[in-house]
Amino acid sequence: MRTFFEFDRLRTSYRQEIIAGATTFFTLSYIIVVNPAILEAAGLPRGASMTATILTAIFGTLLMAVYAKRPFAVAPYMGENAFIAYTVVKTLGYSWQTALGAILVSGLLFTVITLTGLRRWMAEAIPTSLKHSFSIGIGLFLAFLGLNSMGVIAMGVPDAPVKLADISSPAVLCSLAGLAVTASLLARKVTGSLFAGMALTTLAMIFLGLAPLPRTFFSAPPSLAPIFMQVDVKGAFTWGFIGVVTSVLVMDFVDTMGTLIGLSARAGLLDRDGNLPEIEKPMLVDALSTTVAALLGTTTAGVFIESASGIEQGGRTGFTALVVAALFALALFFSPILTIVPPQAYGPVLVVVGMFMIESSAKLDFGDYTELMPAFLTIVMMLFTFNIGVGITSGFISWVVLKALSGRVREINGGMVALAALSLSFYLFYPYH
Repeated sequence: MRTFFEFDRLRTSYRQEIIAGATTFFTLSYIIVVNPAILEAAGLPRGASMTATILTAIFGTLLMAVYAKRPFAVAPYMGENAFIAYTVVKTLGYSWQTALGAILVSGLLFTVITLTGLRRWMAEAIPTSLKHSFSIGIGLFLAFLGLNSMGVIAMGVPDAPVKLADISSPAVLCSLAGLAVTASLLARKVTGSLFAGMALTTLAMIFLGLAPLPRTFFSAPPSLAPIFMQVDVKGAFTWGFIGVVTSVLVMDFVDTMGTLIGLSARAGLLDRDGNLPEIEKPMLVDALSTTVAALLGTTTAGVFIESASGIEQGGRTGFTALVVAALFALALFFSPILTIVPPQAYGPVLVVVGMFMIESSAKLDFGDYTELMPAFLTIVMMLFTFNIGVGITSGFISWVVLKALSGRVREINGGMVALAALSLSFYLFYPYH
């Protein structure tokens, strides 16, 4: 196995890889609770959704370990889950079955375009400024949802779109304390800070009588039956759904490419030209994981940026991912503990993840308005329309338009023309109501 994972060439060991795998798992294990909680807003049962989340993570991370041989963990993406729950289902009014149909279609398209090389071409066509803006916008979107889950802000009130909620309630105060504890653990560089903060907040709420104790600590995984294979592919092919499929495709493009390059740079896996050798392998893992995720009953899956925590602990090979997959498998049997986590406990996690994602704001070019304005529109349109897809597509269109009007047509490549055209279809077929 040492030879299979190239331990000697990458100067690593079993001990180093096991510690790295455990670190990655406990850093991103919040997804086991947070993903089902977000998708519950779309009508997916939390128990079945938790099982789907874990099984998707096991499949994708295991495939990453043995096929791509990279130290990356795979799980349902944050951001995409919010897009499905709050935009596609709650705002646009589609069923979650149709939304899963869009995920399945996008996963199959990902697989085809990855194998043909088109995915690399389109991903490389996206300007760096827009890639950074996607991360910033989605991060702020998640922070917004987190503050609402904590009970700090109230949405949809008569006198304002949002306002400060009643923060004097014991549950909100406990959640604010949880955010402070989580942030302090991060500052102290404690391994698994997000998971630890969520666990401590939950325990505090149980102690204060604000959350119930589980009746048992171990059980068989909740049944997948309510959501397994419940995909409405026919509904995903309607004209009005083109914008949704386009947005899902675009978001996964950005998340996967940015995460892969960023993590690989930190792990020292890039070549002299700044490219990741055999990048098609982790990209194919991402595509297949998304396909399987839809069939299992959850949203787009891909490489998680939290894999950086394991990389910092020395993870360099697929054995790190193998450890993560094994720990996700064990998590299947601890669902009674995980399902008692209240919104006030996972809300701070969303806020912190949002904080991580706005790091890209330092990389925006504030001196070039043909780059800055599309990035700015992407961010504010995501937030002010409460629609991630609107932000992404407005960024593509405005980038091409501004470059053309500024006499810089030569900077527009074929990939961006294609993406702008696809984005235009979002607005042509958007169900305005």
